[in-house]
Amino acid sequence: MAIRQVQTSVQAALGDGRKLLEIEFPPSGLASVQGDGEGSNEMTASMNFLRQFVGGAFRDQAQNTRIFWPDSGELSVALSGQTMDPMAGRSQTDPTFGDSLGSQFKMGYLTKQNALWSALGVNIGLGQKFSPVQQVKDTDELFVIAYPHFNPREEMGAVFELYQQVAQSRGMPIIIFNGELDRLRGGYYPSLFFPELARLTNEFLPNFETAYYIHNFKGTRPGVLFRAYPGPWCVFRRNPQNLDDLRLIYTSDTAPSLKQVSLEILPGPN
Repeated sequence: MAIRQVQTSVQAALGDGRKLLEIEFPPSGLASVQGDGEGSNEMTASMNFLRQFVGGAFRDQAQNTRIFWPDSGELSVALSGQTMDPMAGRSQTDPTFGDSLGSQFKMGYLTKQNALWSALGVNIGLGQKFSPVQQVKDTDELFVIAYPHFNPREEMGAVFELYQQVAQSRGMPIIIFNGELDRLRGGYYPSLFFPELARLTNEFLPNFETAYYIHNFKGTRPGVLFRAYPGPWCVFRRNPQNLDDLRLIYTSDTAPSLKQVSLEILPGPN
């Protein structure tokens, strides 16, 4: 994974005044798609990439950078590691942020894991609704959001809350790292059953600038949709016989939909 390219793209976007940034790539490998690995193991891979990213891009700003994990349990894994858990499909995990580098960054979590959260997916603290805003300090200048996709109604709802109550008024950047936002944009969650996500998708996500993006397409016409800020969106056709053989067939200043790439661009004559 060319994490240096991710760092360069994000720094360029921040330098241009972009405040809401998205980073998205498959954590299991450059030619993979989300879901190729076990969900928990993909989160572990994203955690390792996140360490490389913030360690290279924001080490000098660590004391003013707060990393928000999906829930309090994932924060514990980041700081202390985890033994193998076959029932959860997770292998043994080392404490990725439990060292001198990790201790420089401020930490937080989007949802508070407890019995009610596990059973109902409801973000409830002790006698009141938990809010991630409670963890924010006046010295915070940047929020990095770690893969908020397992329970997007709660986790992305918490990100929206951080934006509305803190980041927007302060002019603070928010960087979402592997949030799988395409599932929200693509209607994976019907608005009839998930009105909160529909509002978030319509009001919040359009404000995001994609700083770095890789989405692979498999099947008989494999390819990849790629963007590194400030460059254009690119579609590469992949040789089915050699996955490292890529040919550029399309560029655009605006992002094509995944459906357009799959049904129109990759099957096209280029």
